[in-house]
Amino acid sequence: MKKNMVRLAVKDIQVDSIVDGEGIRSVIWFQGCGHKCFNCQNPETWDFEAGYLVPVDEVKEKIRYLEYQQGVTFSGGDPLYQLDAFIELAKEVHKCKMDVWVYTGFTYEQLIKLADDDSKYLDALKEIDVLVDGPFIQRLRSFEAKFRGSTNQRIIDVPNSLKEKKIILVEKYK
Repeated sequence: MKKNMVRLAVKDIQVDSIVDGEGIRSVIWFQGCGHKCFNCQNPETWDFEAGYLVPVDEVKEKIRYLEYQQGVTFSGGDPLYQLDAFIELAKEVHKCKMDVWVYTGFTYEQLIKLADDDSKYLDALKEIDVLVDGPFIQRLRSFEAKFRGSTNQRIIDVPNSLKEKKIILVEKYK
């Protein structure tokens, strides 16, 4: 992919979501996912060549003009397959005084291990406030699990997890 570009499943930022994390949020839907979870709610986002190729600067500009949003959720697809674009966009969200939630099929432990070989994974984790990790597993599907599709997925406080060097769950969503 060209530098300073991001491949999105939806060309524009979705605003005013109340189901993709805490508070009123905007969502950036990334294209491309290698996890291919059985009964995924967004299988159309799996193809790494589909979607829309958008300049990162264009998305950053849209982030700057968001109003009345607590934060931005990165979902898809899986945003952590596009580390450079994700990191740049997440930094912009933080500059705008909003928080960052990320949905990924990777587990926190996998991301820490990947960071051993590629420091960009650690750079990405440092830009995440809340991580909803792990693949969707159909047999563990639950309508009671807030902000998650299946009970194996965890809602992780990433800054405290990095600081304590152990997984710290967001208390109210345990």
